[in-house]
Amino acid sequence: MTMKPKHLLTLQDLDREEILHLFRNAIELKREKKTLRLLAGKTLGLLFQKPSVRTRVSFEVGMAQLGGQSLYIGPVELEQGKRESPKDVARVLSRYLDVIVARTFRHAEVEEMARHSEIPVINGLSDASHPCQALADLLTIQEKVGHLQGIKVAYVGDGNNVCHSLMKGCALVGVNLSIATPTGYEPNPTITQWAAREAKKTDAKIELLNDPLKAVKGASVLYTDVWTSMGQEQEKQRRVKAFQGFRVDGKMMKAAGHGTLFMHCLPAHRGEEVTDEVMDSRESIVYDQAENRLHVQKAVLLMLLKR
Repeated sequence: MTMKPKHLLTLQDLDREEILHLFRNAIELKREKKTLRLLAGKTLGLLFQKPSVRTRVSFEVGMAQLGGQSLYIGPVELEQGKRESPKDVARVLSRYLDVIVARTFRHAEVEEMARHSEIPVINGLSDASHPCQALADLLTIQEKVGHLQGIKVAYVGDGNNVCHSLMKGCALVGVNLSIATPTGYEPNPTITQWAAREAKKTDAKIELLNDPLKAVKGASVLYTDVWTSMGQEQEKQRRVKAFQGFRVDGKMMKAAGHGTLFMHCLPAHRGEEVTDEVMDSRESIVYDQAENRLHVQKAVLLMLLKR
């Protein structure tokens, strides 16, 4: 009987010990400079409805460094839901590939692929979740601060997929998270409730506010993301107006306190959600954060393929 594959669709698919084990492996992989043959003969399929720089490059390079190979299937070839259902795509590609990274507009499509796939499916980004990003974020915080339990992270901006995954990850590993969004842009209530329940188990605190200056006070890390995500372009003008006062600038960093680090998942709209002054400051660790996507994703691939 074939073992049912383990997927990574959201951070609810992992527990605290699995996350910390992933981080230990990622750190070891980061120290190892040469190509390893751990996934020799394995093929990764990148199914992308949305354009990507970091997700595509980090997974392709990571797979190559582990001795495997990658195949990119973009929006033109895919046209999932038009040419072919996610169910059929998953069933066919399970016969060709060893692991799939799916980057979709709708989270339901990633879930449908996983239900019908005979190989692991990794969520490379959906409208509800961005688990690999949150794992890289938390690994970066651990590296820079020295630990995770009990520190405070402040997230300022839209209650989007990045916010959802960061909230789940913080709850699982014991990080206190203050989220500040404009009224009407709060994270999904169901995800918030799940994170609040998990946070009780790790003695963490998850709080939702509408005042960014209050949220950032005393934070070790201040995190933001774009105000308008892919697929929301028609909302841009309304969002820019709603998010006035939420731009991370020198004043907000000062309100956070001395030594607060700045993070952004990228791409950044400089001058909109963050100023050049902050992005290019000594406190900015956005490029370390971006690099850690590579190391975390290598650890994820090994976890899923070496079971």
